Amino acid sequence: MPGDAGATVAGDRARQRGVAFGPAEVTGPSMVPTLHHGDVLLVHWGARVRPGDVVVLRHPFQQDLLVVKRAAERRGAGWWVLGDNAFAGGDSTDYGVVPQDLVLGRVRFRYRPPRAGQRSPLAVVRWALSAVRPVPADRSASRRLRAR
Repeated sequence: MPGDAGATVAGDRARQRGVAFGPAEVTGPSMVPTLHHGDVLLVHWGARVRPGDVVVLRHPFQQDLLVVKRAAERRGAGWWVLGDNAFAGGDSTDYGVVPQDLVLGRVRFRYRPPRAGQRSPLAVVRWALSAVRPVPADRSASRRLRAR
């Protein structure tokens, strides 16, 4: 879906094999500025989710599609999820609460591959210092949700 930050099927295959941690690749703009198209994520499959965590989930209407969103708030038996890019859409404002069993894992780290044309020594050093980072939880997500 346009606007969704998806995750690759390779990540889902690792989860199905019972591996606790596995990769997923971001596609789309809905998690900018936290995540960008092409970022590779280290996902902790089956991890406990708390409000503010970035999670990988199955899309409620297209369950073969994995989506990356921020778990903003627990509502009943599911999660209200939001993208960090309010202009991209493709979150709970479109499809409502996501059932708990569709939330597959919590994102722990992201790796940002180097961009084409990054050849200067300064650009390489800047990339090396920021390529691998933990993906922090944003505990203010539910406050932003109430402000909307």
